Amino acid sequence: MQENQTGVTEFFLLGFHGSKFLRFFLFCVILMVYCGTICGNLLIIVLVSTSRNLHTPMYFFISQLSTCDILLTTTVVPNMLLILLNNGGTITLVGCLTQLYFFCVSEGSECFLLMVMSYDRYVAICNPLRYNSVMTNTCCVILIISCWMFGFSASIIDVQMTKTLDFCGPYIIDHYFCDLNPLLKIACSDTYPIQLEVSLLGIPVLMIPTIIIITSYAKIVSIILKIPSSTGRQKAFSTCSSHLIVVSIFYWTLFSVYLPTRGKSSTISKILSLLFTVFTPLINPIIYSLRNKDIRKAIQEIQNKSPTNY
Repeated sequence: MQENQTGVTEFFLLGFHGSKFLRFFLFCVILMVYCGTICGNLLIIVLVSTSRNLHTPMYFFISQLSTCDILLTTTVVPNMLLILLNNGGTITLVGCLTQLYFFCVSEGSECFLLMVMSYDRYVAICNPLRYNSVMTNTCCVILIISCWMFGFSASIIDVQMTKTLDFCGPYIIDHYFCDLNPLLKIACSDTYPIQLEVSLLGIPVLMIPTIIIITSYAKIVSIILKIPSSTGRQKAFSTCSSHLIVVSIFYWTLFSVYLPTRGKSSTISKILSLLFTVFTPLINPIIYSLRNKDIRKAIQEIQNKSPTNY
């Protein structure tokens, strides 16, 4: 057993069970979604970088969220497509830990980014006269660097704890990527220390951003309700409605995947993870582009400047 514990070099990812036709259908759908996700998020990043009207803290944070979504889906989807084509596939131990690391980076960083974005909306609506003095360029850069640093640092702890696990075989992961829960299921050593570490780490990474987001929006709603005119209330709410939808989708899928639930099969877990890792990164740019007149205006400006219009 000791030889097997120390000799693991690769795992086999089962992916999705089903007929060849079903797997090919999933491959085509996920490939189209992946291409749409990359194009949509890259479009937002380019628009925010080139359009002067979008050089504001809110759009700067949105572009960082798009970067995070690209990292999340690129970490998971390309290898998943190979697994679908080949009805499973191997991944080295180093590759598995690397995938887990960048997946955790994108998850953790997005939690903090959504928290920062909710604070930005809170200042804009509840303290509009102080907005420019509070959300300065320096402040925005510091907040973004802090978000990414928290994400990278917390992920290092997760991966280091995962490296201490012993795997006695069979080295088969019933999933389509190296997530923490499937790895814990096939470990033959005591997983309590890493489960405790994940629970403790969830306080600063998950609970604190959640509390700040809820508090920010509770104060935002209370301010909006005090606005006398319905037009004023609608205009104030429209400035944060897109972000509120994105936050709701992100946390609903996140808690659905990782909160322990009785009777949740591996198939259900994989479907929920599919929503979280593949479809949510596509939804974010759609929401921001369809519900945001500034981004739609920037897209129209680019179209008007294209050579075909001369």
